[in-house]
Amino acid sequence: MAEHTSSSITIEAAPADVMAVIADFARYPEWTGEVKEAEVLSTDAEGRAEKVRLLLDAGAIKDDHTLAYTWKGADEVSWTLDKSQMLRQLDGSYRLAPLDGGRTEVTYQLTVDVKIPMLGMIKRKAEKVIIDRALAGLKKRVESR
Repeated sequence: MAEHTSSSITIEAAPADVMAVIADFARYPEWTGEVKEAEVLSTDAEGRAEKVRLLLDAGAIKDDHTLAYTWKGADEVSWTLDKSQMLRQLDGSYRLAPLDGGRTEVTYQLTVDVKIPMLGMIKRKAEKVIIDRALAGLKKRVESR
């Protein structure tokens, strides 16, 4: 059974600046530790990614998979697993909330389920590592722009 993991971080930038980095999939290998390759396969009418192929190496979880993205306004994006060799589920979201002083609170939620047997403790640890590294990488990337 899949359980979700979530975490939040405050970034010293406006939500639009944060979302610009989140939406720039081609550059994910530059700032995420786990994504080794990213390729946008299709876009919506507004030019935002709808399907993205990602090569992931998160220690216990390694996979070449495709995610389907749904954009909800300017402050939220979610994804679901479209195709995968190893994963049964990889659903997640970034939700952005503006804060005083031009800052943004980013909440990342992730649910991972693998096709091979794996202890729930190891799976949750992998989720936590993915989330923590992604949020730290996102913060560093946005604040260094």
